[in-house]
Order: sequence, then structure tokens, then C-alpha cells
Amino acid sequence: MSQRDQLKKARAARAKKRGKFAFILIVLIALYVWAIAGIEFRGIQETAGPVTQSILKGFISPDWSYVYSPDGEDLIRGLLETLAIAIVGIFLSIILAVPVGLWAAKNLSSSSITSQSGKGVLSFFRTLPDIILALLFIKVVGPGAYAGMLALGIGAIGMLGKLYAEEVEAMDPGPVESITAVGGNKLQQLAFGVIPQVLPGFISATLYRFEINMRSAATLGLIGAGGIGTSLIFAIQGRSWDRVGIIIIGIVIVVLIVDFISSALRKRIV
Repeated sequence: MSQRDQLKKARAARAKKRGKFAFILIVLIALYVWAIAGIEFRGIQETAGPVTQSILKGFISPDWSYVYSPDGEDLIRGLLETLAIAIVGIFLSIILAVPVGLWAAKNLSSSSITSQSGKGVLSFFRTLPDIILALLFIKVVGPGAYAGMLALGIGAIGMLGKLYAEEVEAMDPGPVESITAVGGNKLQQLAFGVIPQVLPGFISATLYRFEINMRSAATLGLIGAGGIGTSLIFAIQGRSWDRVGIIIIGIVIVVLIVDFISSALRKRIV
């Protein structure tokens, strides 16, 4: 092929790439225009100004007396309950997600149908939002921390199981083949060939999901699933903006601390 033909081919490839980019851009712009056009904007309410001022004042002068109260409900108890919901929820997720993740890993399955069925189960769990699960569990076990823990535990199975399955599929098959060659059974292959390789990745994925659980646990309290969110929604409904301010400040601080510790641990593991 001559240099001229090569230049023509390169120009055609660049033109094709630009055409694809332009098409995708046009589709995205059309989707945004369609979505925005469907929003019915009724203007800003007359109370927007005073309410905004009250909210800002609540952040500037929060209710510090709510941080700790020896006699009843306070910020520290609410945040500790939120943290407990996130921790117990992630442990429940690990117990349920590990076997489903191993089931969905195609390199551990005897047939593609087996692994695809596992992936189908994980896809089903990923379609269930935490807030929907919390509403369902509130009807089953009643409002409170138990419903929030179950919602987070069941809701994380899809995400954790998918990450676990991908970690198993990316491992080196050599150790498992070596154990098989010397007569090792399935349990020995799993214990000595699979788990030592995937354990760091499993821990990293679990810590990442725990960060999400911490945020979700605070949100689920807004619908009565325990945690600091319950106190937050009561404060908002009562227009106690100074209490709203201290609760949100507390949530931000705890989430940042959890994110920092989790990120530091993941960097050490991976």
C-alpha cells in the first residue's frame, strides 16, 4: 500500500471517528433537551427567601446542645446507630454475596448456564433500590434500625456479588490447576487456590461498599428505617433549622472520617 493510500485510509478513519462522536453528542443533547422540556417549572415560592435565610442561619449557628444529652436523644447516639446499621448491613451482605459471587464467576462454573443464572440473580438484586427495600422491610419488621440494616444488607448483594465475581474471573488460574493436578477436591481448590488470590480484592470492594452504606444509612432514616435520618426529618418538619444544621454537620464529619479510613485501608490492601 502506497503512502498516499495510507493517508487516505487514516483520513477516512478520523472522519468516521468524528462522525461517531458528533452522532453521540447530538443524541445526548437531544436527550437533555427532551428531559428538561418535560419538567414543569412553577416558579420559586414566596417563602423561598425567608426559608433559605433560616437554613443558612441554622448552619452558621447550629444547636450545639443537641450534640450530647445524657437524658435522651442526641446527635452522638443517632450517628452511632447509623454507623451500627451500616456495619451490620455490610456483614450481612458479605455472608450472602460471597456464595452468589462465586456462583456467578464463569471460571468456577461447570457451564455457562450456571454462571449466567448467578449473574441473573445479581442483576435482580441490583435493580432494587435501598429505599424501596427499606419501605418493604418497615412493613415486615416495623420502623427502626432493624429494617434499615436488612435493607442495606439485601440491597448490597447485587453490587458486592458482581464485584466479587469479577475479581474471581480476573484471578490467575495457575494455582487452581496445580491443586487439581495433585488431586485436590473443589473445597481445597477454593480454600488454597481461589481465596488467597481474591481476598485483597474482596476486602477492597467491601470497604468501598461500606462507604456507600454509611451514606445510605443516614438517608434511610428519613423514611423511618432508623439512624440519624429519623431525627433529621423530624427537625426539618418542625422547622428547627439550628438542629438540622448540627445534624448535617455531624453526618458530613462522620462520612468524611469513614471515607478517609476506608480509602487508607484500601490503598494498603491493593
